[in-house]
Amino acid sequence: MKRSGPLFTLLAGLLLALVLLTLNATTGEKPTPAGEQVSPKPTPTAGAPTSAPPTSEAPSPTPSKTQVPDAQYAGRTDDDSSAIAVTVRDGKAIAYFCDGRNRESWLKGDVADDGSMKLTGKNGDTLDAAYASSKTDRLTGKASVGKKTFSFTLKQAKKPSGLYRATQTVRGARLDGGWIVLSNGDQVGILTRDGVREPAPEIDPADGSVTGEELTAEPVVP
Repeated sequence: MKRSGPLFTLLAGLLLALVLLTLNATTGEKPTPAGEQVSPKPTPTAGAPTSAPPTSEAPSPTPSKTQVPDAQYAGRTDDDSSAIAVTVRDGKAIAYFCDGRNRESWLKGDVADDGSMKLTGKNGDTLDAAYASSKTDRLTGKASVGKKTFSFTLKQAKKPSGLYRATQTVRGARLDGGWIVLSNGDQVGILTRDGVREPAPEIDPADGSVTGEELTAEPVVP
């Protein structure tokens, strides 16, 4: 009885195994054990967005800041009808508008980083000013007082020029005076006596004495 059939079957199996080993060695893939499933490798999808590396945002530019000096400014309005004085100190400002007869206004506010200022007073009065041509030796702007607008350019004041005020009760009367001393020595001011305004008498800037009144005027600072 011939048994060549099983022998051929065994040889065929060995030959097949040898072929598979040869193929695996050629492709570099490890043989997968019988019954184990191999997960397919993901393939990139056409058109799929790829994550870009994070980019750092450019820093916001720092706003320019003007060195605002402590100083006083005084001068007349462009129409020469009134006078204006502004005192700046520690980023604060006080202004006084006066026509020397019956119209006056006290205003105050902050000085912005660029040196500009928007000051406010009673009855909706406002004063907007900025340094002329980025120089800190003069202010230019507009004041709206009593529903009228006045343009101005003020030069930096040097003593005794500047802004003065006296507030005191004398013999039962409430006195409130404001004075603007200009660079040429002229004075523009109003003295309010118990609510009634009148042209202010002259002061002596050296000691603040007020002519004919028991008052002492002092320089105004914010």
